[in-house]
Amino acid sequence: MFFLRSNYLHPEFRQGALASLGLAPGIAAWGLMTGVAMMKSGMSAIEAVLMSVIVFAGSSQLAAIPLLVAGAPIWVILATGFCVNLRFVVFSAHLRPYLMRLPLWQRLISGYLTTDLTYVLFTQRFPRPDGDAAELGAQQAYLAGNCGVTWAAWVGCSLLGVALANFVPMAWGLGFAGILALLGILCSLASDRRRLVSAGVAGVVAVLAVALPFKLNILLAIAAAVAVCLTLEKA
Repeated sequence: MFFLRSNYLHPEFRQGALASLGLAPGIAAWGLMTGVAMMKSGMSAIEAVLMSVIVFAGSSQLAAIPLLVAGAPIWVILATGFCVNLRFVVFSAHLRPYLMRLPLWQRLISGYLTTDLTYVLFTQRFPRPDGDAAELGAQQAYLAGNCGVTWAAWVGCSLLGVALANFVPMAWGLGFAGILALLGILCSLASDRRRLVSAGVAGVVAVLAVALPFKLNILLAIAAAVAVCLTLEKA
């Protein structure tokens, strides 16, 4: 409780929350669309609520929903979710120096709450993990404010989508709002030439292999992008 209270009272908590507020509308639209999509896929309300709160990974949820509807084998669903979230391995390696001084439970909470956008905002605000105790406290307070707004926007609107699924037709274009949110994440992360090339390769492969069953074109696109990026890294 002291950790949460000290973060809340720290000036950087407010800065992190304000930084996420500008992104909250896109996250909210994406969460609303995901909540509706889960219910439209045939999931029960309890399953949709638990998936929204426990998984807290929009891209994995969206990738898993059509596979669940198609009756794909469980290994295909798990492999898809694993591949879609492989980027968090890189995020974790980068954030390790920032978080290793914290107790295990705080690291677990930070890992659960950290998303693509919170990672980007946090590393832009604090490009280096070193610093004294005051600097480390500021980092954790900023991350707490950032993650708090993101989590509230996502989970709140996902639950709203679950509740309103029967009243919100998919023809309203909520799926397009989700695509825009994903494009926003892509543009924020494609910060150098290698990332741009790997993103382009993934897009081309996904389109060329779209006829594969169980959305396996996504797995193939991720594998191709990783291979290209590793090749460029070695070069």
